[in-house]
Amino acid sequence: MDMKLEVAVVPVSDVDRAKSFYEGLGWRLDADFTADDGLRVVQVTPPGSACSVIFGDQVSEAAPGSAEGLHLVVRDIEAAREELARRGVTVSEVFHDAGGVFHHGGTKARLSGRDPEGRSYSSFLSFDDPDGNGWIVQEITERLPGR
Repeated sequence: MDMKLEVAVVPVSDVDRAKSFYEGLGWRLDADFTADDGLRVVQVTPPGSACSVIFGDQVSEAAPGSAEGLHLVVRDIEAAREELARRGVTVSEVFHDAGGVFHHGGTKARLSGRDPEGRSYSSFLSFDDPDGNGWIVQEITERLPGR
């Protein structure tokens, strides 16, 4: 049976501020619905993604800004950094992990610059939304078999 990740929920404190931020990234606004009981659901989708992001009022009981490690994938990490910065996002420098396998949580073991061997899956950057939800951008130039 296929199981596809369709939606990630991101807890925010100010729905309109979050909506403005994600639309400012160039993400498509798919929905903005409000129910009579105050439930508000906003759905946005990054360009080229099959998975969307949802936030709103009464959508999650998680603390605003508590999501971390949300991953976006790009083919060119430097171009992604330039575009995010041009869109007004405070973005980290490009980094790779000292261990060379993945990246540690937070900023532990980050080394400046792209992966020195140019390996796919090994160069990253990070940014936060206005609430502090943490995003990682990962460069993938060649997929592992079966992906």
